[in-house]
Amino acid sequence: MDKKLNSVSCNTANQIDLVTYLADCGFEPVKVCGENYWYLSPLRSENTASFKINRRLNRWYDHGIGKGGKLVDLGIALFDCSVSEFLKKLTGSVSFHKPSLLPFATLENVPIITVEEVKPIQSPALLKYLCSRKIAIEIALEYCCQVHYSIGPKTFYALGFANGAGGYELRSKYFKGSSSPKDLTLIKNGFHQLCVFEGFFDFLSYLTIYQNRMSGTDYLILNSLSFFEKAILLSAGYNLKRLYLDRDKAGQNCSRQAIAMKQHYLDESGLYYGYKDLNDYLVYKPTNGQQ
Repeated sequence: MDKKLNSVSCNTANQIDLVTYLADCGFEPVKVCGENYWYLSPLRSENTASFKINRRLNRWYDHGIGKGGKLVDLGIALFDCSVSEFLKKLTGSVSFHKPSLLPFATLENVPIITVEEVKPIQSPALLKYLCSRKIAIEIALEYCCQVHYSIGPKTFYALGFANGAGGYELRSKYFKGSSSPKDLTLIKNGFHQLCVFEGFFDFLSYLTIYQNRMSGTDYLILNSLSFFEKAILLSAGYNLKRLYLDRDKAGQNCSRQAIAMKQHYLDESGLYYGYKDLNDYLVYKPTNGQQ
């Protein structure tokens, strides 16, 4: 074997494009939001993608375990081996493809979502999509919009939910993504209680389930677990914080961390025990007569 391949350094290995490397290993992103590629974690079992690669920086971060780094860091975690063993695997094993080096010249051309127009929801397809998720239309009309956006030369539209920085979470039957900048959403109603949701469909589901029976609260929608630490800071002034996070490992870990702080957090996910999240509960829970 070529001795040059055996002598690859960590610096050289870390120049390999992480997206290309994971593709060579059989992992494809669940969604792409600008320069961020989201995966079901290759390091553990999960139902919601919380493993992110920032392709511009060529760095990964697994929000479920709170760890990240460069390609070598990923390799030793993925294969449970030493640095030297991983470098040998990377360059010498017949069961591994040799990934290409990071295509610096093409990173600026990663597709970016550009918002072209924002208007009230009118599309029959989006209204039908909301019905399929069991969301009350009047609630969706109040908190969501119809966003027309482009990716390169192609134009699309989706349900939009605004964040606090001017970006939008975008959803349709066929698409899940977000425009930049990505941020959480804080809806202030002037109360001392806060309900915290992982995604905006969970927030809409909560309003659909309780209608006006659970008024008297502000709402915080994370839009990504990556904003959980920011959410902790924003919620500091509230007397009571109710957590409606996903019942997967990552969501439950965040709930446990918050409760351990002893700062008036309550884990409300028992409401949808046996379901992935609050919207999953709304869609699939038995109706009267189906118990």
